[in-house]
Amino acid sequence: MPQVSAGLLLHRKAGNGHVILLGHMGGPFWARKDAHAWSIPKGLRDDSEADLLAVAEREFEEEMGSPAPAGDSVSLGSVRSGAKTIHAFARAGNFNAETAVSNTFEIEWPRGSGQLQTFPEIDRAEWLTIDEARIRLVKGQQPFLDRLVELLS
Repeated sequence: MPQVSAGLLLHRKAGNGHVILLGHMGGPFWARKDAHAWSIPKGLRDDSEADLLAVAEREFEEEMGSPAPAGDSVSLGSVRSGAKTIHAFARAGNFNAETAVSNTFEIEWPRGSGQLQTFPEIDRAEWLTIDEARIRLVKGQQPFLDRLVELLS
């Protein structure tokens, strides 16, 4: 059965365009990467959760360390990325990216060492223009940018 994730793509007006909030994925695999190493704040739905927007809001709070700003949300639909289906919601709002503090995960690192290390799921957050986001956002989530641009136009 495919895994289901939901995320919140926060956006705001900036200058003549819009910026979006993305998080750089944490952990040793992503540490030295920038291009296609960023994600919308998102995470897996528990089997008991039916409301995908509630999942997106929960995951935003877990990965950014604060609740998402209140506001109306618009579905950006879903994309298939590997064995996972990702649902995203757009919301206009503001958030201080410098205050982002993510939850953590444990993995064996270095591989084969037998030692568990703890890493943040998101190690930093930034507001990026749509053009910057196209370079940094993981490829599987790129369709959400196009849908957001269409929504905002």
